[in-house]
Amino acid sequence: MASDSTPSLSSTPVGPPPVARGVFVGPKGLRTPWRILIFVGIVAGLVVLLPTLAALIRPFGHFLQGVRADQIKGNLTPLDGIVSELFLAVPILIAATVMALIEKRSLADYGLPLNQAFGKRFWQGVPLGFVMLSVLLATISALHGFSLNGFAVSGVSALKYGLLWAVVFFLTGVAEDFGFRGYLQSALGAAIGFWPAALILAVAFGAVHWNNQGEALFGCVMAGVFGLVSVFSLRRTGNLWFSIGMHMSWDWSETYFYGTPDSGLIASGHLLNSSFHGPQWLAGGTVGPEGSWLVLPTLLLWALAIHLLFPAKRSTT
Repeated sequence: MASDSTPSLSSTPVGPPPVARGVFVGPKGLRTPWRILIFVGIVAGLVVLLPTLAALIRPFGHFLQGVRADQIKGNLTPLDGIVSELFLAVPILIAATVMALIEKRSLADYGLPLNQAFGKRFWQGVPLGFVMLSVLLATISALHGFSLNGFAVSGVSALKYGLLWAVVFFLTGVAEDFGFRGYLQSALGAAIGFWPAALILAVAFGAVHWNNQGEALFGCVMAGVFGLVSVFSLRRTGNLWFSIGMHMSWDWSETYFYGTPDSGLIASGHLLNSSFHGPQWLAGGTVGPEGSWLVLPTLLLWALAIHLLFPAKRSTT
């Protein structure tokens, strides 16, 4: 009986050819450049798509035009802030979720365990951010560069604005910390090492602040240094909730509580009236306290506080 030399369908190779697998897939799965490209592509697409779709809803479209006008004028309302930050945080969370499905992982693997939201680490970070901003302003004040001038709002209005601005800056923390110290830190760090990845992403984080109304080069550099402090807390605590908490309270204290400019923007409904005096190196100019040269020693003190609060674990090997 003659044998059939035709290979069976079950023995036919399935999937991309070896060359393609080598380009796109490595021993540990999808190669890092493609992981990052897919993530950034999803974020960029949604950042454009979501506001465009929302603008088609007539009342919301008018509101978005008002948000843009406020930002151009250097003013920001809590609702402006909530909408703007949602249009950043939601695309980042969606993109990270898509990547988690592709890579068969969870958001916890990228530093954001959802079951720890508003947990111990978050509430440990909140007071530290407030204290560090207060230390910075107290130092500027001691050098006669900052003063408080009474309350701008009080009573129910103060409570309302305080809560709304807390929501804004929680979303800011999620968008910025998870955006730069979450998936990207995980993917890039796996390829080139934790600290080289942290340095590259800190530079990128500082650079994106250049688009802020009233921002200056020194403020962008200090934003990048804050990125390193934030990723240091990730290294020591194991997730981003501590960083999100301290980031939220720093911005909340700066923008709402003390009523100072935040990257050049002035918030409506801030609690205290404040003013800056003296040279830009001390007072920060239009940038606000983040433009003061005293930010650098404050950030170093901040890093020291994290080091003391969360000592490095000794290797058991």
